[in-house]
Amino acid sequence: MAKQKTAFVCNDCGADYVKWQGQCGDCGAWNTLTEIRLGPEKGSGRAGAGSPVAGKRTGFAGALESARVLKDIDLQDLPRFSSGTEEFDRVLGGGLVPGSAILVGGYPGAGKSTLLLQTMCHLAGAMDALYITGEESLQQVAMRAQRLRLPTDKLRLMSETNVEAIVASAEELKPKVLVVDSIQVVHTDEIASAPGSVSQVRECAAYLIRYAKQTGTVLFLVGHVTKDGSLAGPKVLEHMIDCSILLEGSDDSRFRTLRGQKNRFGAVNELGIFAMTEQGMREVKNPSAIFLDRGSEPASGSAVMVVWEGTRPLLVEIQALVDDSQLGNPRRVAVGLEQNRLAMLLAVLHRHGGLQVGDQDVFANVVGGVKVLETSADLALLLAIVSSFRDRILPRDMVVFGEVGLSGEIRPVPNGQDRLAEAAKHGFTRAIVPKGNAPKAQIRGMQVTAVAKLADALAALD
Repeated sequence: MAKQKTAFVCNDCGADYVKWQGQCGDCGAWNTLTEIRLGPEKGSGRAGAGSPVAGKRTGFAGALESARVLKDIDLQDLPRFSSGTEEFDRVLGGGLVPGSAILVGGYPGAGKSTLLLQTMCHLAGAMDALYITGEESLQQVAMRAQRLRLPTDKLRLMSETNVEAIVASAEELKPKVLVVDSIQVVHTDEIASAPGSVSQVRECAAYLIRYAKQTGTVLFLVGHVTKDGSLAGPKVLEHMIDCSILLEGSDDSRFRTLRGQKNRFGAVNELGIFAMTEQGMREVKNPSAIFLDRGSEPASGSAVMVVWEGTRPLLVEIQALVDDSQLGNPRRVAVGLEQNRLAMLLAVLHRHGGLQVGDQDVFANVVGGVKVLETSADLALLLAIVSSFRDRILPRDMVVFGEVGLSGEIRPVPNGQDRLAEAAKHGFTRAIVPKGNAPKAQIRGMQVTAVAKLADALAALD
């Protein structure tokens, strides 16, 4: 009998070693190597002879037959189909692609299972769909579907955590869409480590993705997140899948944002907005109207910016508060913005704007819980800080966008014309934009002020 081969895998980064050692050479972590058992034949997989995942190895002799010339490959549009929700389709790049693997992550209670259950119940009316639940019982899922008043007469549901049993059931039922909730609880008997470990998550995900690719099944994998907001498990998991989306939202807000972090079939950083209601997740058709729900009384320190999320502009309110500091080291707090960029912009404001806030506490917040990742919010943030510091109210019908450089220049941002058009559609009549984004033709009902330096933008407020 052949000796069972083993390997040692780092639980933090997934690096492989032939023998145990105290420290991982890739990530530097200590005591994170776990022993796993390897299969009897390298590259043969674990599927049985009758499985579509299994197959004869072509070897070197079949290379000329399987390799194709690049120009001979047929370039046709991918046969996408809708998930039933426009916002979900937007984040996915236009719909679901057969054979794609999609990883849906988010904090506990964000609504991952609710969103996927709604999607599956809708798709089950037109095609075969299978929902695998590993964390909840069948009764719990049925109770949620009843509470959300979803159609339950077509969707097939199964409670299973063994990956071989899941694929065997999928081979028999042949679903077009398969959901596994969640990948952290799925395990294989051929690996000795516990479910949720790096080796288990990696091997089970590879097994499921291989099945989806060879059968043209759309695969949804639900993933957990760590305390810092990143997806739990090996980093290689994000390389294996085709699309990685993250469902974000705080407990005190009923709105959820679905952001695409990786997408082989569409734009990255696409954003979809949902509202959590008693009937489940409901898409928001006009997200700018939600984030612009401002108070009736105007106040200083508030500005409206136009950010670009994926393929569309989004109007968001940004607030700043500047107050006398009682500490030797004044505080710099940014919510929804990058902390280091706030400190950098304050230095630019002092050097090129003539405003000294070194002895002041500065707080910045993006209203609605949106995370702004692009630099077009620089100018709006600085003008909100100036408004709060001088206690002067900015015009409520004015929008601002532009990147601020270290020398005080205002740099243009992409899609400037579309941002102005979105602002005009919502009734804004004034705009302060970079000189490079000045419209070539007059926008009806809007006065656009193009600035090249930070000093010019501050002068436009006087």
